[in-house]
Amino acid sequence: MYFDIYYLYLVLPAFLFSLYAQFKVRNTFNKYKNISNFRGVTGAEAARRILDMNGLYDVSIEATRGELTDHYAPQKRVIRLSEPVYSRASISAVGIAAHEAGHAIQHKVGYTPIAIRSKLLPVANIGSSIGPYMAILGLVLGYTALINFGILLFTAAVAFYILTLPVEFNASSRAVALLESSGIIDKNEISIIRKVLNAAAMTYVASAAVAMANLLRLILLSNNRRK
Repeated sequence: MYFDIYYLYLVLPAFLFSLYAQFKVRNTFNKYKNISNFRGVTGAEAARRILDMNGLYDVSIEATRGELTDHYAPQKRVIRLSEPVYSRASISAVGIAAHEAGHAIQHKVGYTPIAIRSKLLPVANIGSSIGPYMAILGLVLGYTALINFGILLFTAAVAFYILTLPVEFNASSRAVALLESSGIIDKNEISIIRKVLNAAAMTYVASAAVAMANLLRLILLSNNRRK
């Protein structure tokens, strides 16, 4: 009963929000992915210009398969742009490419949240994959130590999700500011780019909400067991 109640009131609403966020970002991206920007700049060209403006000549840009699979790999010093972003001169493509270049700039300047998040990554990976299962197994078996350890591991994963929020919002802010000041795109297109990046940011908010809802559920279940 407790599992159902906490899932119903905590996890399910967060999960539904995450579905909406995924629909929103895909719908927004698709809406503008076929609308060319005024200057005819492709995503790869926009990212390259921003990187060069910030002295990041050693960061390469590659095309990768899929849609909305864009990311920056700091260990390999490469920005990977999905096919609809890399070679197309759409407003969506330029916004997303600039956002990924923003992550590269964050690493260069030592942006604090991204530095902390990088250190948390190994523990967060373990925590997200086995933490909840350890806690639930502890609840089933009645092992308090196992419950607490599972919750502790999962807390590290939740902290990672929370730290992702300022990282993503800051990268978007950098992207908009650089696109606006550099003249890579027309100023009238900035509002559209904000819509695309805000929709993308919502997916990270949703992921953090799902993680926090699951963590709170485990804590409440653990507390009920002690009563």
